[in-house]
Amino acid sequence: MSVSELYTKYTKVWIPDPEDVWKSAEITKDYKDGDEILHLKLEDEMPLTHPINSKASQLPFLRNPDILVGENDLTALSYLHEPAVLHNLRVRFLESNAIYTYCGIVLVAINPYEQLPIYGDDVIHAYSGQNMGDMDPHIFAVAEEAYKQMARDEKNQSIIVSGESGAGKTVSAKYAMRYFATVGGSANEANVEEKVLASSPIMEAIGNAKTTRNDNSSRFGKYIQIGFDRRYYIIGANMRTYLLEKSRVVFQAEDERNYHIFYQLCASANRPEFKELCLSSAEDYFYTTQGGDILIEGVNDAEDFERTCDAFTLLGVKDAHQMNIYRVIASILHLGNVEIVSERDVDTCGINKKYQHLNYFCNLLGIEHDQMEHWLCHRKLVTTSETYVKNMAKQQAINARNALAKHIYAQLFKWIVDQINKALYTTSKQHSFIGVLDIYGFETFEINSFEQFCINYANEKLQQQFNLHVFKLEQDEYMKEQIPWTLIDFSDNQPCIDLIEAKLGVLDLLDEECRMPKGTDQSWAQKLYERHSSSPHFQKPRMSNIAFVVVHFADKVEYQCDGFLEKNRDTVHEEQINILKASKYQLVADLFQDEDCSVSTTKAKSLKINVRPFKPAMKIPNKDHKKTVGHQFRNSLHLLMETLNATTPHYVRCIKPNDDKFAFSFDPARAVQQLRACGVLETIRISAAGYPSRWTYHEFFNRYRVLMTKKNINLSDKKETCRRLLDNVIKDPDKFQFGKTKIFFRAGQVAYLEKLRADKFRAACMMIQKTVRGWLQRIKYRRMRKATITIQRYVRGYQARRLADFLRKTRAAIILQKQWRMLAARRGYLRIHNAAIIIQAYARGMFVRQKYHELLLQHKATIIQKYLRGWMARKRFFRIRNAVIYLQCCYRRMKARRELKTLKIEAKSVEHYKKLTSGMENKVVQLQRKVNDQNKEYKAITEQMMAVTTAQATEIDKLHKELERCRDQQGEENRMTSLQEEIDKLRKELEESYKERDILVDTSTKEKVELQQRVVDLEKENTMLKHEKDELNQRIKSESKDVEEKLSEKIAKENEQSKKEMDEERSRYQNLLKEYSRLEQRYDNLQEEMALIKQTPGHRRNPSNQSSLESDSNYPSISTSDIGDTEDAIQLVEEAGLENAAMDMTLFLKLQKRVRELEQERKSLRTELEQKEALETKKANDDSGIPNDEHEVEIAYDSLKRHELESENKKLKNELNELRKAVAEKSMTEDPSNDAENAYNVLLRQLKVANEELEVRKDEVLMLRTQIVKAAQQKEEGKSMNDVTEKYEWKRSDEETDKDDAIEAYNGICETNRLLEAQLQSQIKQHGEEMERMQARNEAMKEEMEKQQQILTQTLQLSPEARIEYNIQQEITRLTNENLDLKELVEKQEKNEKKLKKQLKIHMKKVQELEARNAVHQETRREQLTRQVTVQRKEKEFQGMLEYNKEDEPLLIRILIKELKPQAVSATVPGLPAYILFMCLRHADYIDDDQKVNSLLTGTINGIKKVLKKHNNDFEMTSFWLSNSCRLLHCLKQYSGDEDFMKQNNSRQNEHSLKNFDLTEYRQILSDLSIQIYHQIIKVAESLLQPMIVSAMLENESIQGLSSVKPMGYRKRSSSRVDGDESYTLEAMLRQLNIFNHTMCEHGLDPEIIQQVFRQLFYIINAITLNNLLLRKDVCSWSTGMQIRYNISQLEEWLRGKNLQQSGAVKTMEPLIQAAQLLQVKKKTTDDAIAICSMCKALSTQQIVKILNLYTPVNEFEERVTVSFIRNIQSCLRDRNEPPQLLMDFKHTFPVMFPFNPSSLNLDTIHIPANLNLTFLMRV
Repeated sequence: MSVSELYTKYTKVWIPDPEDVWKSAEITKDYKDGDEILHLKLEDEMPLTHPINSKASQLPFLRNPDILVGENDLTALSYLHEPAVLHNLRVRFLESNAIYTYCGIVLVAINPYEQLPIYGDDVIHAYSGQNMGDMDPHIFAVAEEAYKQMARDEKNQSIIVSGESGAGKTVSAKYAMRYFATVGGSANEANVEEKVLASSPIMEAIGNAKTTRNDNSSRFGKYIQIGFDRRYYIIGANMRTYLLEKSRVVFQAEDERNYHIFYQLCASANRPEFKELCLSSAEDYFYTTQGGDILIEGVNDAEDFERTCDAFTLLGVKDAHQMNIYRVIASILHLGNVEIVSERDVDTCGINKKYQHLNYFCNLLGIEHDQMEHWLCHRKLVTTSETYVKNMAKQQAINARNALAKHIYAQLFKWIVDQINKALYTTSKQHSFIGVLDIYGFETFEINSFEQFCINYANEKLQQQFNLHVFKLEQDEYMKEQIPWTLIDFSDNQPCIDLIEAKLGVLDLLDEECRMPKGTDQSWAQKLYERHSSSPHFQKPRMSNIAFVVVHFADKVEYQCDGFLEKNRDTVHEEQINILKASKYQLVADLFQDEDCSVSTTKAKSLKINVRPFKPAMKIPNKDHKKTVGHQFRNSLHLLMETLNATTPHYVRCIKPNDDKFAFSFDPARAVQQLRACGVLETIRISAAGYPSRWTYHEFFNRYRVLMTKKNINLSDKKETCRRLLDNVIKDPDKFQFGKTKIFFRAGQVAYLEKLRADKFRAACMMIQKTVRGWLQRIKYRRMRKATITIQRYVRGYQARRLADFLRKTRAAIILQKQWRMLAARRGYLRIHNAAIIIQAYARGMFVRQKYHELLLQHKATIIQKYLRGWMARKRFFRIRNAVIYLQCCYRRMKARRELKTLKIEAKSVEHYKKLTSGMENKVVQLQRKVNDQNKEYKAITEQMMAVTTAQATEIDKLHKELERCRDQQGEENRMTSLQEEIDKLRKELEESYKERDILVDTSTKEKVELQQRVVDLEKENTMLKHEKDELNQRIKSESKDVEEKLSEKIAKENEQSKKEMDEERSRYQNLLKEYSRLEQRYDNLQEEMALIKQTPGHRRNPSNQSSLESDSNYPSISTSDIGDTEDAIQLVEEAGLENAAMDMTLFLKLQKRVRELEQERKSLRTELEQKEALETKKANDDSGIPNDEHEVEIAYDSLKRHELESENKKLKNELNELRKAVAEKSMTEDPSNDAENAYNVLLRQLKVANEELEVRKDEVLMLRTQIVKAAQQKEEGKSMNDVTEKYEWKRSDEETDKDDAIEAYNGICETNRLLEAQLQSQIKQHGEEMERMQARNEAMKEEMEKQQQILTQTLQLSPEARIEYNIQQEITRLTNENLDLKELVEKQEKNEKKLKKQLKIHMKKVQELEARNAVHQETRREQLTRQVTVQRKEKEFQGMLEYNKEDEPLLIRILIKELKPQAVSATVPGLPAYILFMCLRHADYIDDDQKVNSLLTGTINGIKKVLKKHNNDFEMTSFWLSNSCRLLHCLKQYSGDEDFMKQNNSRQNEHSLKNFDLTEYRQILSDLSIQIYHQIIKVAESLLQPMIVSAMLENESIQGLSSVKPMGYRKRSSSRVDGDESYTLEAMLRQLNIFNHTMCEHGLDPEIIQQVFRQLFYIINAITLNNLLLRKDVCSWSTGMQIRYNISQLEEWLRGKNLQQSGAVKTMEPLIQAAQLLQVKKKTTDDAIAICSMCKALSTQQIVKILNLYTPVNEFEERVTVSFIRNIQSCLRDRNEPPQLLMDFKHTFPVMFPFNPSSLNLDTIHIPANLNLTFLMRV
């Protein structure tokens, strides 16, 4: 294949660009050999000519086909070079938002500068157990690969994370450790994984700082070893640190900060416990303000300090030690503020005593102030003969102060690391470990010093190790595939490493210069120039004599020699150290002990790792001399390399996409620089030098079979077919090699094959287009010809029809004109005729009305005259009658006065007085008493009449006085004249009174008219009020209807919510049962593993929360009862005896029954409360209208009767049960003869009679109550109606009404108004009270909701572990409250029990007396009964009971449960063991043996558990015992005697019901056991289905030829097979589902349970398939969507064929169906986005966006999804409120329900086969 064949027209190439590094262009003219110019066209259509050097023949890099762009593995690219790698990373990062990409064995991680939801526990579980190439690239995939290789190969592993500052190394290492902590959680409760994770915030606080490139940059290197035991649980960890940047403590560049711990401590300085630290804001300290801003945007130092303190506490660091740590850190800040000033002499200095920072420093460290003040400004010089103390200059003292601060911080850093290692240390033996190396990447700055030199030296060593490892892997791959191995040349950087570390290398010369007394940086630089000027990796700068250049593998770096010697020596004055050693604080003194002692102690305690060194360690020149920093770093680096060489390395290269920290922004220049530095391009170069593209024969055949001819295809030998194709297509045999399982291609060959494939498709497309276009044109011509003929025919017909239509319309117009004229004339005549008739009618009517009005006026005049004349006659008659009456009164009054006067004169005489007083003396007292009584009566009467007669009394007194005066003066002569005058006066007064009366009559008439008008108005108002009342009633009724509708809706919603809550509660309860079974299994496994040999390790995985399972499983489940199948429980039962065990069991079951009863009572009370509220609202609505008395009485009667009956029934039941138990105990303790049975029958009869009498009395009481209530209601309503009628009725007559009547009527109307207002006010008040009650209830509900929301927000803010603990605490408090309530109820029941026992004793005494009386009669009767029984036993039929001896019970359990095979009873009735066990149980119930019942049920349950534990992976056995457990549970319900379960029984089955025992508690235990078995069958089915799901649903070609395989890279999928024969197909999965269905149906499992099983299995299929789809880019294509839809249709058809479509299994597949539709729909316009949003309701926003990002065209004719379309989708889905979860929880289990399914078989018809060997069972 020549160059001219590659560089043809339309081929795309890469050309260099100063801004974008590489730019894409397209060739516009074919290239020919010898051309010096290549004609190109840029992407913006701009032409370009690219010069070509003919001598070097350097043509531009070819661009990969678009089908290869965006690959997960860079080695999958056909053309492997720098622009291809850069473009692939940019496309994945910007368009797909994929931050991880494989490059061979390297994982390239690009920092997104944004939090991504791809690190949750669901993602961890998705990657757990997967091969590295099965899923999309991820840090979890690398961690899983390391974990798997450690377990499989029994070899230690290392993960090397490198990159420059800000690239995300620390985060990647943190997530890797989190993965190990989750997957390899500790087996005990030590929670070592939490301690490992807790070390991260501590190390970030003391070792990380803000730099110009990163806000959280690690300023040290660390290597964390996570230790595992033989079961691969985490048991401990150890940390090693490298090259802490101590200079940052005393100096920070601009826009940088010191270590985080300083700012965290200053932010928390206001704490009371930190008062003694004397700290303030970080702005006040020199060591924290040199970089400028002390704050980081989005970071709260106080909160970070809280996390640091919590991490210290979790690691076991005491509070006192924490306080000492903070003391040391605060002292460093105060030391930085110690001001050193120059004195008079230049060479002397002193401490500025104006500030107290030195005092604070000394107090915090507990050292002498004077000594420290002295030695900060002086130094000691020791010679051979004497010692001198010399003053230091100001700058020297400042340098010494800074050196002391750096040394203190470095020692504190080491001490904290040692404490972390002690906390993570374990005494258990470590089997293997995984190391995580988080180390600085290659660094180059404008000014590079000693730190950058050490960092780049370490990277040189790591790059050498990386190159050797990559070379070794390539060699192993070629050897495994038996390909001829040719040596691949790669750049070895050993000369550069020798330049640095060899003898007389850079470090050796630096150490030698440090030993010189007067060594300087300049002299050291000159030695470097002299020694290494000839080395190719060493250069001398042209413009500097104090710098040197080292040519590293990544780039040239110029180092400034200033400060090298000082940093390498790292000298601190000994006098200052001695002062610190004498500190009164032990921690401070321990920090500065001799290194030898500290090293020896730490070595003794640290975790030692025995590894073989890769190279012999370099000898130390002088052990007595202090080691320099360079020497220490070189030794630690050699130790690190020895560790890494002894492990299997895994590489993570972190890339920083831009320097501005913008989210998802890509700078190509910075990215290329880092790719060159981190070795990614070296990996590409090594791969490109060999055979980078690798295909399996099966994949190659499927992809390129379009290039094959039919005669060359041999389906039986695909390898030979591929060989023929390549021989024909690629002429150069060196371009490919055939391995055992793969074909290896040189770089560019796959692209060439893709080009040939595209050309073949293009030619085929052109042929198809040509044929289709010709066919379309022919069809178009025929259609046009046919259309022309048709048009002509229709035009001619149209013209003929137009002529006919014209003639027809002309004739019709003439007829219409004739008819219209006739109609107009007739209408005119009829209009005139009607007008004349109307005029006549109106005129005649007018004349008649005039005559009628005249007659009416005359009639009215006569009526008025009649009434007027009558009124005048009556008026004259009344006036005369009144005058006569008045005269009579005056005359009679005059005569009375005369008689009175004569009587007074007579009374004054003596004789009269004597007559009167004779005999009166004795009666005086009596008369006086009567007078007093009468006076009292008169006083009462006069007081009442005084107001009325006051005016008359005054007038009478005046007349009396005038008459007496006239009598005295004039005598009897003038009496007549005075009387005449008085009469005249009276007449005048009478006339005046008449006038006044007339006036009053007029006013009264006016008032009467007004009152009548007022009455009319009031009546109108009354009618209006009635109307308003009716309207209000109607409105209330309508509102009541609305309220009822709302209540019904609310009740429906509450029912739905309660159903959801019930499902959630059921699922939680079942999950707890599952959790308990897992703990039980784990306990048994631990006991079994204790007996195994420890030298046989295995690879076992455990769930993430296994370390905290025991603390989470404290739910009071029934499964944790004494009937468990653990060995401890069985041993306790055997030791305690069966009777005690049964008693404990019954007590436990009673308590559990009581708990359920309380729960049921709570539910019933709630329903009753709701019913009462509904009745109250209904009553309120009925009161506003017409009350329905009979209905209310019936409701009251029913409710009273129901409540009393329920309460009495409960009491009687409890008493009856207690009496039964007591009698049974009594009969068991005494002689079990027929006497006890007769006594018991007598007692039962007495109780029955008492109950009947009680029922009669209750009915009578209830009838009386209802009659009383009814009478009271009728009485109240009669009173209210009478009051209303009395207030509304007032007399109306045609007679004349005077003023009093009008006032009385007015008062009556006012009272009626008041009554109506009172009723309205009462209704308003009731409504207001109801509203207040509703508002109070709403407020209570709001408060409850707020509390729940607060609790929810608090729990959501917590971590998952803290959330679990919080939920556990809430559950514990709830359970304690329930337990307290239960204790109170138990106490009450004990009291009732005592009372009942007393009553029972009384009844027993009566029974004994009755027995004594009829002793002889009882004996004879007993003999007769025994004889009758013996006769009946001979004649009795089989009663469906099986009798066995107590000793045969273990044999029964062993034969019927433990050793029974499902095949042995396959031909019998389904559930036969359950029927046999129940018939045995019936006999135990029949003979009233509770111990036998308890032991049989307990043994049955334990036996089933043991069988299932033994066959925990056998689906058939699990299905068999699930069926039998359910059948036994149904039998216990069906024959329990409960009416609810006996509705479908026949009479024979009702006779077989249990008589003596209530086994409700055991039903609950069996239900829990069935739930456990159900979970086990799901687990077994899942383990069988899970390996098939991905292959059958995603990878296998159900529709042949639809999908085509894309090129793959180094990371091949494990599911890829050579010939595809071993991969699972959809038919295989359907066969497995058929096996499941057939097995469950054969065992007689209930159809509802079978439906629930398949619903769960289909959910698992959906979840696993969708999760793999979301994590695999290679399957997100249109063809995969078609395959998924086809597979789902096959599954639906299978469900219909098995009659399982009602199971809800299809609904669980809805997310997968929508995902398949999403892969196939159009994805371009806004309408498409809206359609996708409306279609994908079951998918979350993250899932939709993820699928669109992963969508990959398989062929060139498909288009990628644009970024703008994805943004449009995100904007449309912004309003969705859904949890941020990417993956589905495939571990989720639906709550299972076991519906009651009674058997139609009678127990007496069941036959026991002989092969069961149950001959010891006797039929009863």
